[in-house]
Amino acid sequence: MSDQDLADQAQTDQLVFDYELDAPPQKVWRALSISGFREKWLPKAALADAEPVRSVPGEEIGYRMRDDEPPFLYSIVTFQLSPNADGGTHLRIIHRLADRRAQHELPRAANSNGRCLLRAA
Repeated sequence: MSDQDLADQAQTDQLVFDYELDAPPQKVWRALSISGFREKWLPKAALADAEPVRSVPGEEIGYRMRDDEPPFLYSIVTFQLSPNADGGTHLRIIHRLADRRAQHELPRAANSNGRCLLRAA
């Protein structure tokens, strides 16, 4: 596998969304990190764990989530915040599938495309 193939695969393993918000980073951080505020827009049932899997106060927080439909796959959603030039917040949401059941292996080819060796009987 070439370096470009690996880079393309890494890019497709996650979804990245960027938003510019009018609210200051401190307010957005509270909406992401305090459960009472977070539950107004992200129901507790959507989270596999109520506690974050990682947190850098004021900058980044990540939660483990679980699909509500079969096959109930797990994923990690990371919220990254940074101030923007207008006094608001640049919010990046990175959604990465973290469930091994979703990692499909390609079936092996019947023909390995290797050298063909013929044997005489």
